[in-house]
Parts: sequence; C-alpha cells; structure tokens
Amino acid sequence: MGFQGQNRVAVITGASSGIGEAIAYGMAEAGFRLALGARRKERLEQVAQQIAERWKTEVYIAELDVTRRESAEAFVKGVVGHFQQVNILVNNAGLARGTAHVAEVTDETDWQEMLETNVMGLLRMTRLFLPHIQTSSSGHIINIGSIAGHEAYAGGSVYCGSKFAVRAITDALRQELLGQPIRVSTIDPGMVETEFSVVRYHGDKSKADAVYAGMQPLTASDIADCVVYTATRPQHVNIDMIVVKPTDQAGAGKVARHPVQE
Repeated sequence: MGFQGQNRVAVITGASSGIGEAIAYGMAEAGFRLALGARRKERLEQVAQQIAERWKTEVYIAELDVTRRESAEAFVKGVVGHFQQVNILVNNAGLARGTAHVAEVTDETDWQEMLETNVMGLLRMTRLFLPHIQTSSSGHIINIGSIAGHEAYAGGSVYCGSKFAVRAITDALRQELLGQPIRVSTIDPGMVETEFSVVRYHGDKSKADAVYAGMQPLTASDIADCVVYTATRPQHVNIDMIVVKPTDQAGAGKVARHPVQE
C-alpha cells in the first residue's frame, strides 16, 4: 500500500503545460504541496489557480529557465525560502527540436537548446536541490525520460542522445545516493500528444498532427498517473523505471495506424 502527499513538497519543472501541468494536477490531488517552475509564468498562474480551486493545496510558482544558472539558483532559493523543505524533484522540463539528419544541419541552435535543456538543465536542477532533498527523510528524484533513451532513430540523433544521457544520469545518481533515504526514478514515455510535436516542428501544427494520425497516443494525464504512482509508493520501494507506450506503439517508428472511421 502506498502513501499520499502527507504535506510533502514536490518541485516540478516545466510545469506550465503538457506533461508538467498534468503532473502538477496529479500531485495536488495526491496531497502534495507544490513548487512549480517554467519560463511562462502567466501559464503557471493559471495552473496554480486551477489547483487552488480544486484541491486547496499550497502552491508556489516562479519563472524558471533551467538553461540559465542564475534563473535556476533564484528558483531554488525561492522554493526553499517558502517551504523550508523539499522532498521530491520532478525533472520534467525538456524538448525536441527538429528532425534533420546530422549531415543536413548547418545551424546548431536546435542541438544546443536540446542539450542545454534536457541534459544540463536536469543536472543543474538536481545538483541545486539535492542538498535540500538530502535533509528529508523521504527524498525522491523523478526524471522524465523517453523511449528515445532506449532506442535511437534517424532524425533524432541529438534528442535521443539527450534522453540516453537522462537514463545514464538516473542510474548513476541512484548508485551515488545508495544508503541515503532518497529514491531515484525515471518515467520513459512513448508517443504522448501534447505541445511536444508542435515544438519539435517549430510550430507547424499540420506536421505535428500527422505524427498522431490514425492512432491513439498517450495523454499527459497518463504520464502524470505514472509519476504519482511512483511518488506514492512506501519509502522502502523504489520504482527504478517505467517505460510506458500507447497500445498502438511497439517502439520508435513502430506504430499501428488505423483507417479513419467515417
């Protein structure tokens, strides 16, 4: 049997939309107090309002760009100053940009953004919050990975590389923290219909919609369910990894497409 939030504080990065927003709602329903960070503070304010109206739990919000050290440090200082404790860090902030093959790329901006966000951002937030999590008797770091961290595909070299890195970092961190009351987990989704593909295709909605045509993808709430389940196991139980895919997906590029019903 698991346990609920019990007044514990959960930090969620990239919480303004998509999977991060859904995780915030799921953790609020489970009774956690929340610290939410994202670049779009106006969206965070809307999320916080929804949570306050539905679950009455305490929510702290602040602008956060995980690629900037100054922003990350200010966010951590604000969270710790507000709650005086941190129990759970959900490293959700991440993105994919483009589908070009390595030989086709002339501008490395997309590569830099993915690596700075998915790898350096995750490492930075973990390093900054870890001293505070270590003072907790129920610490937990939950990283949002991807099946792209298990199998690479053409056009996804850098994104896949960043998610392979997330998996390696998670495994190494679990070993580094062995013997401390801190759990380390990763949730690795397949195809989830959020803003993810719109961002990947630089705002081209038609290309993004085509990714999910003829199949039923996961929703952000499906991933939030996995996070909440992982976070609410008894402290002696660590869910190392959850790999979750739609029934219509067997792997990267292995998708069943069904005729559209008239």
